[in-house]
Amino acid sequence: MNEQDKIFMQAAIELAQRAAENGEVPVGAVVVKEGEIIGRGSNAPIGLQDPSAHAEILAMRDAAKNIGNYRLVDCTLYVTLEPCAMCSGAIQHARIANLIYGASDPKTGACGSVINLMTEEKLNHHTKVKSGVLAEESGQILSDFFKQRRLNKKPIQ
Repeated sequence: MNEQDKIFMQAAIELAQRAAENGEVPVGAVVVKEGEIIGRGSNAPIGLQDPSAHAEILAMRDAAKNIGNYRLVDCTLYVTLEPCAMCSGAIQHARIANLIYGASDPKTGACGSVINLMTEEKLNHHTKVKSGVLAEESGQILSDFFKQRRLNKKPIQ
């Protein structure tokens, strides 16, 4: 793991913390192009009443708006949690070159944990994937969030 990966993943972790403060599952994401963050997102399906408002989707929407193109060629997406199938499909559709994620998701991870859409030969774009960057920190935010939910006996809406 290089220093740049740590810096950008830390930015995603800060966005995950913001999601937790808003009562959302704490996942954060940033899109980087040429060493600069061009898109940011934190989970917001509850607040936005939008099942597609995952951190990755919101970060890619922000990036696409900022560069004026839905194709995010030569971009890297940093996200604190392994993307689900929906987000993996959007990542490929956007032509993201590299995906770097923190914690693996053994329940819905679509980049190797449950299935691996990134290596599916039938698909026409293949994003390079690196996992485990600041995985402990990324996972701890999720663990703390769900522990607090259980203590408060408050289900996710």
